Amino acid sequence: MPKLSIIVPVFNEVGTIQAVLERLLVLPLDKEIIVVDDGSIDGTGEKINNFSSRIKILKHEINRGKGAAIRSGLACSQGQFIAFCDADLEYDVSQILILFEYISQKDAAVVYGSRFIEYQPKKNFIHYLGNRFLTWLTNWLFGAKLTDMETAYKMFRADIIKNMALTSRRFEIEPEITAKILKQRIKITELPITYDPRVKKEGKKIKYRDGLTAVKVLIREKIKRAK
Repeated sequence: MPKLSIIVPVFNEVGTIQAVLERLLVLPLDKEIIVVDDGSIDGTGEKINNFSSRIKILKHEINRGKGAAIRSGLACSQGQFIAFCDADLEYDVSQILILFEYISQKDAAVVYGSRFIEYQPKKNFIHYLGNRFLTWLTNWLFGAKLTDMETAYKMFRADIIKNMALTSRRFEIEPEITAKILKQRIKITELPITYDPRVKKEGKKIKYRDGLTAVKVLIREKIKRAK
């Protein structure tokens, strides 16, 4: 059994997926890398196949969304801990080591890499404000003190994340996971990480409607809690 399972959901990232996988493979960790190709049509699949002897590859025949890809990866993960890693190089892959060192040595249950403990936005200010609002709403609804609910760098003890009845198909997977953790009163530790955001013309895929969906998911989870 590997110590860490790293789930990489990917859709049409032909320009970055090779570099992401190369950097993940050299991390000095007892790990398995699970890449979920979520219906890519730009050559991403061919890039992934070049690593087939060193990673697990799952493929969705059509694009089903980030949440669906993460759920597929979780279903076949075997690690004691589980991490998510985007395939777009907005995050420094080596920072997975920071999260793993903490979660494995500090008896932590959940660790998030926060982009906003030290980061100041240099571009895409609207997305920054959206992230800040969703984090504020999460804190208000669930009595938390997070700085970055939407971070893609999340790491969990496997028993926590695999026992969740997740239903999200798209980007709303992030608020769903966070809300379910907070409802169980499980502590989320945040550690500072660096971040180099893309803009839409560079391939950023999240849309404004995804923010509205995130709000709906947070409210839905809050209502479930009150029942």
